Amino acid sequence: VRGLLIHQNLPSSFTADEEFDELCFEFGLELDEITSEKDIISKEKGEEKAKGASDVVLYKIDVPANRYDLLCLEGLVRGLQVFKERINLPRFEKIIPAEGEGQRLIITEQTAQIRPHAVAAVLRNITFTKDRYDSFIDLQEKLHQNICRRRALVAIGTHDLDTITGPFTFTAKAPSEIKFKPLNQSKEYTASQIMDLYRTDSHLRHYLHLIENKPRYPVIYDSNGVVLSMPPIVNGDHTKISLNTRNVFIECTGTDITKAKIVLDVIVTMFSEYCEKPFTVEAVEVVYPNGKTHIYPELAYRTEKVKPEYINKKVGISETPSNLAKLLTRMCLKSHVTGNGNHLEVEIPPTRADIIHACDIVEDAAIAYGYNNIQMVIPKTYTIANQLPLNKLTELLRLDLAAAGFTEALTFALCSQEDIADKLGMDISATNAVLIANPKTTEFQVARTTLLPGLLKTIAANRKMPLPLKLFEISDIVVKDPNTDVGARNYRHLCAIYYNKSPGFEIIHGLLDRVMQVLEVPPNEENGYTIKAAEGTAFFPGRCAEVFAKGQSIGKLGVVHPDVITKFELTMPCSVLEINIEPFK
Repeated sequence: VRGLLIHQNLPSSFTADEEFDELCFEFGLELDEITSEKDIISKEKGEEKAKGASDVVLYKIDVPANRYDLLCLEGLVRGLQVFKERINLPRFEKIIPAEGEGQRLIITEQTAQIRPHAVAAVLRNITFTKDRYDSFIDLQEKLHQNICRRRALVAIGTHDLDTITGPFTFTAKAPSEIKFKPLNQSKEYTASQIMDLYRTDSHLRHYLHLIENKPRYPVIYDSNGVVLSMPPIVNGDHTKISLNTRNVFIECTGTDITKAKIVLDVIVTMFSEYCEKPFTVEAVEVVYPNGKTHIYPELAYRTEKVKPEYINKKVGISETPSNLAKLLTRMCLKSHVTGNGNHLEVEIPPTRADIIHACDIVEDAAIAYGYNNIQMVIPKTYTIANQLPLNKLTELLRLDLAAAGFTEALTFALCSQEDIADKLGMDISATNAVLIANPKTTEFQVARTTLLPGLLKTIAANRKMPLPLKLFEISDIVVKDPNTDVGARNYRHLCAIYYNKSPGFEIIHGLLDRVMQVLEVPPNEENGYTIKAAEGTAFFPGRCAEVFAKGQSIGKLGVVHPDVITKFELTMPCSVLEINIEPFK
């Protein structure tokens, strides 16, 4: 879900706010909060800091993450106006200039390894006001954070076309060969200097990693060698747009051509209404390294056919085909009945990239009909819910372990590589652990393969508590398994630990006997459980045993090795039991 802030210069009215809240709900949105800049600062930093802040009313609206057309005021107002049937959905037109008069963007082969795709368009004779300009910039930022995945997939550049001359070239050069004045800077820098300049910038530093280790940086030039932008980092100051800009050149570069086309379509459809000829966009010819050309923006309209009974069945209503067509038209999906009422022909405009499948059309019909208006019915199928056997067993064991005097702990499913390998005297490759690709901290590098480190860390954090410390946990561990569809498998483990001045191996052994007693597993080799002497890197030599039950090894118990105790910053001996309880479910 993405947030949209609407500025309202008029005083807020309780009745009007209620009506707007209701309208948002009917349209499938949520009015999250009505506030002001002053209120926000007051809540976060106190009333003293809020003095002098703006009292302008702000409406915070939660927008579904796939509705890119609602991320700016223009799109939201247009959508609500069509929904209330006050206006018809505008039709967007792509104007292709006469041969030799239009703009061209030439992509060179050097971009192939960095950002191989680029699309572009021109908004002609546009009129900006302060609010329109702010909304234009804000939409770009919201798209960057949303569909563009923080500029990793797509980066947007907007330029004053009257300050540059086409054709434009999208290429890639060594950082030392790129030199220009970045946006809002006073002098020229090389690309390497720009990266150093923005390393401490609160906004742009988050995007530097996208290209900083590449041998070449992407860059866009005009025919005179003027730098438009160095995507995805920063635009050039020479081409910056202002309130006086009349012609805007928009370029979107990226690694995903589909996302780039969607982003370009969203920007031009939202702001082409301010052009001299509303809802028209001038096309740009993009020339690829292989010599092929393509005209952008696509602004593609497509039609889908949906059966009225399919919509009625899925939503749980019984509307006529003509009524369903009217409902969909209110959701910016122009529809009409075809084939003797057997089908609805739905036109998908370029603003609705979220419509992928018939079920998306059904969802919009349900929103327009009103979820609160759908009659509740008793399900035709009666089912009785039941607890998963493994979860039921887990709950019963937790009660018995608590009754045995042990306290339950709940530890993180993620831990550091050191916790499950080095500290337990193992190599990380031997643990078969699932590694996190981009861990935020060293404490969350892998999925745990044993519950022991979590309990030892819990004891380390509670050393001041009176002895003995008796803890247990019954939770999942994760190991790699190439035979599963996700490449990993969960196992439900039981781990108990006894920490005191003496190891207390007999207490842990007694707990194992009690667990097997409640599981009705007898102490014999044929159809029960046995323990046999074993070795383990985490255990004291000669003080470790392997537990066998149901014809398989289910875990180990023993006295923890002094080295392991020291590495977890503990000073007393302890004994531990860890078994897999899945064979008993």
